Amino acid sequence: MTRRLVVLLALCAALLSGCGFHLRNALNLPQNLGPVRVVATDPYSELADRLATGLRRAGAQPAPEGATGGVATLRILSEQWADTPISYDQFGRAQEFSLRYAVIFSMQRADGSMAVPQQAVELSRDYLAPAVDSIGKASERELLVRELRREMAAAILRRVDAAASAEPAAAR
Repeated sequence: MTRRLVVLLALCAALLSGCGFHLRNALNLPQNLGPVRVVATDPYSELADRLATGLRRAGAQPAPEGATGGVATLRILSEQWADTPISYDQFGRAQEFSLRYAVIFSMQRADGSMAVPQQAVELSRDYLAPAVDSIGKASERELLVRELRREMAAAILRRVDAAASAEPAAAR
């Protein structure tokens, strides 16, 4: 029984490596980043909390509370949500929506230079919302909002990682 399990696991590993699957590397932060703080226009931004947590997990040192000088800053300049109807029923009621989430951000090093220039990331998901099922509509939308926030934080952190990887070795 254990031999079969070992053979099965070896076969799965071979198949996964053959298809090009590989785990992502750990987040690579710029070397001269220093303590980091996340600043958002909304003081209760869940995205800012997710980003701060992600940066801490990547090994970034959180900035002391109230510190202004010598601190790298990840700024969330704008967060916007939009629900756009994309299909209607025979009575003219929206049946399907596209939920869009757009964020504009930038990251500045402690020395004032730009680590990541200002850029926008936009994500969207489509969902069904029958007019007769108002409770299900809200819960599905709420699940998508949480999922999009999680994905947005990951996308922003990947861009920080890409900017750090693109820096010349002498600048690090």
